[in-house]
Amino acid sequence: MNTERQSPSLYSVAILSRGDAAALRDATPQNSRFVQVFEALAGLGIEARPAIYDESFAEEIREQLLAVDGVLVWVNPIQDGRSRAGLDALLREVAARDVWVSAHPDVILKMGTKEVLYHTRSMGWGSETALYQTAEAMRAELPARLATGPRVIKRNRGNGGQGVWKVERLPTSPMIRVLDATKDTPEELTLDAFLRRCAEYFENGSVIDQPFQPRLSEGVVRCYMAGDRCAGFGHHKVKALVDAPAARSEAGPRLYSSNADPRFQRLRRLMEDEWTPQLTSLLNIARGDLPIIWDADFMLGPVQADGRDSYVLGEINVSSVHPYPGEAPAEIARRVADRLQRKV
Repeated sequence: MNTERQSPSLYSVAILSRGDAAALRDATPQNSRFVQVFEALAGLGIEARPAIYDESFAEEIREQLLAVDGVLVWVNPIQDGRSRAGLDALLREVAARDVWVSAHPDVILKMGTKEVLYHTRSMGWGSETALYQTAEAMRAELPARLATGPRVIKRNRGNGGQGVWKVERLPTSPMIRVLDATKDTPEELTLDAFLRRCAEYFENGSVIDQPFQPRLSEGVVRCYMAGDRCAGFGHHKVKALVDAPAARSEAGPRLYSSNADPRFQRLRRLMEDEWTPQLTSLLNIARGDLPIIWDADFMLGPVQADGRDSYVLGEINVSSVHPYPGEAPAEIARRVADRLQRKV
């Protein structure tokens, strides 16, 4: 790399997403779903190029990534039956050759999997969370936790509600009731039958067990972060894991707002001033290695003694955060420029 660079106008970045050969052939900044990010980067003089990844032409993309200064990655952990295993190996290789990668696969493993809920359970956003490394441990420990109330079971890596379940005991039956987050209707089955459904989750990971939050039907607040600064919010009422028909009927699309939204200023202060510094300290992540765009989903917890709401972390999304508030691309671009200038 040229260590004489002083201006971001000399930098280039690739914006990488998954696609097929046709997407690779036709990709332009103008037809990308990240067009606003391309425009924001161009406004700061940074050349951004689309990069389309698929395992079948990984070598071609490898050469493209080695020719830029940085890579911004938007690829889900599980998509169309494929994982990120090959891509993550490629990104580690590229990063080892002095190309800045956001988010780096090692950072995703620290903060972008469900295990972050266990490792940060002592923080202000935490809850009484368990981690199962094996199906045998889950079989031994889950019944006692179900005796305290409904639980939410989550596979370590997934997106779109895949591998997320609400589980609860039935008062007059040895069966349990389970609700798949991607389905509308719960079902009753034995604990053994449920454990068999979860068996595949342990093949390459663990399972997280959290208490179900009774206020889930009041909505989920998503706090979007660009590095260690809040870039906006999203709020919506959800259907996932909500049983009551009346509450499900109120579910709607996520509504976005800026980081100045007065409803969420306390959450913004907590994220910027307390929780993100605590997160990076607990997980040993350098501030400059925080993803350029990530988000944290919060459910409402118990009302505190002073009448204010508490917040319970439901997950952190890092791999492919999109869409996001309209203010986010400008913040992303500023963070990219800052990070590339500090890189040299």
